[in-house]
Amino acid sequence: MSPQPRKPAAADDLSARVRERLLSSVTLTTDRLQDAVDDAVRRGRMTRKDAEELLATLLTAGRSQTEQLLADLETVIGGRSAVRRVAERARRTVAVRGGAGGGGRRVSSAPASFPIAGYDDLTAAEITRRLRELTPAQLRKVGDRERRGAARKSVLGAVEKRLAAAS
Repeated sequence: MSPQPRKPAAADDLSARVRERLLSSVTLTTDRLQDAVDDAVRRGRMTRKDAEELLATLLTAGRSQTEQLLADLETVIGGRSAVRRVAERARRTVAVRGGAGGGGRRVSSAPASFPIAGYDDLTAAEITRRLRELTPAQLRKVGDRERRGAARKSVLGAVEKRLAAAS
């Protein structure tokens, strides 16, 4: 049996740093964080304003850590175009999911996992009609996206009304 070839020490060091960052990080979806703060508000543990500020802070920190991790991964793997495409897709997804308080950039089309296809091209009335089919988690996604985007009162009101009815 021949011995396995050794990677250069620099690659080992970078690989170890990325591994450590991955092991020390926690991945939570925006929906999961939103559910947690909504529960705290429902129980009277915090005000809605405090919950939105906390969520915005957590999402901003998460985006920053994701950007740094992606930069480290690109360094480890090098200039491979496939890795860059995946990293860019991840950056866009993180930006779209931004969070409360308008922290994310607006991307022209919703990601494939967004509950309403073609969202950016729909009128407020068309969006409002489609809300009936959505789960509370999906309604929160729509509300978050609307707050970061056009912030139409009719859409936001309809989302809140549907969420209240689901409670």
